Amino acid sequence: MSPTVYSFPTTSDLSNGLNSFVEKVSREAIEDHGSLSVAISGGSLPKLLSKELIHNKQVDFSKWHIFWADERCVGYDSDDSNYKEVKKTLLDHVPIPANHIYRIHETYGINKQTELAAKDYQEQLVSYFGKDGFPRFDLILLGMGPDGHCCSLFPGHPLLQERTLWVAPIDDSPKPPPERITLTLPVVNHAQTVVFVTAGEGKREMVQKIIEQPQLELPCQRVQPENGQVYWFVDEPAAGSLNKSSYASYKL
Repeated sequence: MSPTVYSFPTTSDLSNGLNSFVEKVSREAIEDHGSLSVAISGGSLPKLLSKELIHNKQVDFSKWHIFWADERCVGYDSDDSNYKEVKKTLLDHVPIPANHIYRIHETYGINKQTELAAKDYQEQLVSYFGKDGFPRFDLILLGMGPDGHCCSLFPGHPLLQERTLWVAPIDDSPKPPPERITLTLPVVNHAQTVVFVTAGEGKREMVQKIIEQPQLELPCQRVQPENGQVYWFVDEPAAGSLNKSSYASYKL
């Protein structure tokens, strides 16, 4: 199934639309099975996500379980930490219980022990989802790298072929820092809903390639949930090279 692409005039409009969408996904998941499982990546995504969401009183954050789609092997206070960015923009402002926040083990991060960090994080996923089959996230929120990467899955990297692990270590990320952990493609592709969020004119060319040139098989293009849906939330500068038939305005 092709992704659904929504374009917004400004990043503020994008945040408003994303807020409305996440509220809907959260409500439906909680009504269906009592909780929302969500994995978040880093970059500009946490700020775009949190701008309006932290003020939304309709979202039952007490039922949220927060994971990371990928993480750099650094300390919690490092500016490279995806956890730090999500904590600053979201977690410090909404009432998500501390035991619903699943972080990389800081000791493994500081010591660059990627294999131990990945093994421990997979065990955290097992503790929540159980060990049968791949986990099924209600929602995965991802950014898009300028090379078309997502999570810490990079073009041409062997991890794109991983079919067994839920969480994989990476020691040679082409984007620093090199030591990371990442959800694997099978996990992402078992999600109910995956949302890519990207903004800015600098993303225009890559957004066009991903949406309209699927034969390139870039990592973002390999996100094709088996029983779920992919959405793109972009601002007009990022959508500037798309054919107008490729996207729609998001209706609140």
